[in-house]
Amino acid sequence: MRVANVLRYLGLALLMYGAMFAAPLARSLAVQDGVDKSFVIPAAIACAAGTAMWRLAPRNGRSLTRREGLALVTCTWVAASLVGALPFTISGALPRYVDAVFEAMSGLTTTGATVLTYIGDQPPSILLWRNLLQWVGGMGIVAIFVALFPVLGIGAARLLEAEMTGPQKERLQASTAHAARALWLLYVGFTVAEVVLLMAGGGLPFYDSLNIAFATVATGGFLHLQESIGAYAANPFITTVVTVFMLAAGMNFSLYYRAIRQRSGAVLYRNPEVRLYAGIFVAAALVITVDLLRVGSMPASSALQHATFQVASIQTTTGFTTADFDLWPPLSKGVLLILMFIGGCAGSTAGGLKVVRLLVVLKYIARHLMSAFSPRVVASVKLQDQTVAEPVVSAIVGVTCIYGFTVVGGFLLMTALGLEGIGALSAVATTLGNVGPGLGPVGPSQNFAFIPDAGKLVLTGLMLIGRLEFVTVMALFHPMFWHWR
Repeated sequence: MRVANVLRYLGLALLMYGAMFAAPLARSLAVQDGVDKSFVIPAAIACAAGTAMWRLAPRNGRSLTRREGLALVTCTWVAASLVGALPFTISGALPRYVDAVFEAMSGLTTTGATVLTYIGDQPPSILLWRNLLQWVGGMGIVAIFVALFPVLGIGAARLLEAEMTGPQKERLQASTAHAARALWLLYVGFTVAEVVLLMAGGGLPFYDSLNIAFATVATGGFLHLQESIGAYAANPFITTVVTVFMLAAGMNFSLYYRAIRQRSGAVLYRNPEVRLYAGIFVAAALVITVDLLRVGSMPASSALQHATFQVASIQTTTGFTTADFDLWPPLSKGVLLILMFIGGCAGSTAGGLKVVRLLVVLKYIARHLMSAFSPRVVASVKLQDQTVAEPVVSAIVGVTCIYGFTVVGGFLLMTALGLEGIGALSAVATTLGNVGPGLGPVGPSQNFAFIPDAGKLVLTGLMLIGRLEFVTVMALFHPMFWHWR
């Protein structure tokens, strides 16, 4: 473990990150909202610190090791959140730094949970910065780093491996830097396509379309409007476009890459994870639609529209709302709570446990039950007619157990800090799964401002752990990780 190596490339990442402040700074100067210093100061800090790390850390010719890659990814995300919080504090939008760090981490991890009591009172450039954080965090800070700086060489593979979410069964057959650039081109392409559709078909201005696209493709949920997408609920075209792009962003981007290279959509619909992902969406939407009709709270067309949109939003961990689902019947809320834990596909911008892990665990359970009455049968776990190696199955089951233990531990911590029942559970579920709104006191019409500072720090940590897939962050706390060899 060479700390100097980690610091050197962390400096390079901070230099790149400092350039991001140019966009909200330009917006601030254009609209003259008076908070331009809120971006100049953090940009100067990021660039100065980055330059010092890059120049002063000893240089060696060897590439990053696996441990150094894990450390660099985690340090990059933490540093980006700490520096990214400064515009909120300096501008006065969130004077308390703990709140600002919570908001910045929520944006970068595409969680969408907020401590702002009313969205829209803040300067336009601050809201743009908030939305930009989630868009950059959607595909990953480190993925940009790898795409733009091939100087990392073979060590870049360690970074991309630690950065990308889920058990990556679908590998890109290309160099690491080329793969990262390809994913980012897809990501930008989805964003541009949604902006064009919202402007051309929905009649929205460019600024609104851009903010919605940033939040949708990143599955982040931050918007510049207090009402979220509910402000456009009367326009079915807008909600339909957003629903489609949320579902698209919740799928494995590597599959899109393969489908384009092979010029075949069969890559998508033959994939077992995609089929289960679609099946969960359809089943959950139907259950909630019937449940809303059963209680007679709304007409059939409205029930179907709200159910499909909200299921897509929660399943992909986007966190948009067109209605206060905390007022829905218990069954509907229960379905949404389960979706918070499941999340989207591996290799997507969505959070949660990931559908492929659920699929493998279900097959693992089925194999275990079969061995109970047929002990001589040797069965393997298969996905798309390919056997999943036992170490991979063990890793997936292990991560699933870690996920469960983390939920329990987080729940106990939040109850110790004063939250009760469903509020504590949904606060943990929504931050660990990078969803955004929860239920009860952290529901879609509420916010996280009332939670004590200790609780906000716990939830901030859960956001980071959930976004970086547990092992990347938790490995740093294992004593063996820091052995100097």
